[in-house]
Amino acid sequence: MHYRALGSSDVKVSEVSLGCWTMGGLNWVNGTPNGWANVNEDEITTAIKRAVDAGVNHFDNADVYGNGKAELMLARALKRLGLKSTEFVIATKVGHFPGTAAQAYDPLHIRHQCEQSLQNLRRDYIDLYYLHHGDFGPKGEWLQGAADTLNALVREGKIRLKGQSAYSEEHFVRAVPVVKPAVLQSWANALARDFIKPGGVVPKLLAEHKMSYVAFSPLAQGLLLDKFDPAKPPEFEEGDHRKKSGRFTTEKLLALKPKLTQLKARFGSTTEDLSAVAQRYLLNQPNLACVIPGFRNERQVVCNLAAVNRELSAADMAFIEQTLG
Repeated sequence: MHYRALGSSDVKVSEVSLGCWTMGGLNWVNGTPNGWANVNEDEITTAIKRAVDAGVNHFDNADVYGNGKAELMLARALKRLGLKSTEFVIATKVGHFPGTAAQAYDPLHIRHQCEQSLQNLRRDYIDLYYLHHGDFGPKGEWLQGAADTLNALVREGKIRLKGQSAYSEEHFVRAVPVVKPAVLQSWANALARDFIKPGGVVPKLLAEHKMSYVAFSPLAQGLLLDKFDPAKPPEFEEGDHRKKSGRFTTEKLLALKPKLTQLKARFGSTTEDLSAVAQRYLLNQPNLACVIPGFRNERQVVCNLAAVNRELSAADMAFIEQTLG
């Protein structure tokens, strides 16, 4: 396993790390589904052991994943395995779960959620604490208060590094000069390259401010693994955010199928092959610290880890981009 620094800090994370969103199970926030099909905690624990044995040292969590369930499950799994949480780089986030506050970036709410996350994770400090999205109000009026609160938590030793997650270039541009994070996080995969394209807004921000990028959804929620049958598109439960995403329809899967067939012909047809290629494509991008694929069981962790020893040439990279469009 290779390790990469987060920004200009001395904190290093495994280039293949793990995202914990799936661990929250089915969930809703203010009536909106934002979870995944429920997971088995024993299977999660076995999967984490496999990951740790392979050198994974970074887990990405959030207060909204199961509204605390994923943080609690991660802490229990590490304890069951006889591992100290402080041996790992643990990230979590605040911003999507408002609780009883008027809005989730209220400074008092951020403090409350930070303390709750510390308790859930059984930690005295959080290695990397993200603002979970870039919507700071109609006029950005919540941004300064959120940034000031993070700075205070750093001074108090509650968090080591600040992070900013967002879903648009505009939000990153607005937040970075104020929050001054070490890490940016958003989606990135070979089907969605907006935030990693050379010369783009986000790569320029990363270089200018000496930040790192953490990529979630590196496998496009399984779409890049050719695991879905267009003739029988998946059906998701209520509370699973994928139910209304529109990405898993027969039409979309049929359009993707021939492209994946081309990738298989060049790189291999197993799930491990497709997973490795998809993640290595991202890991070859500048300023990218790690990918954080999700997982439900040991088998999925094994497929995620296939990227560790995979290499791609410049010609391979170009082929991926040309094939997927």
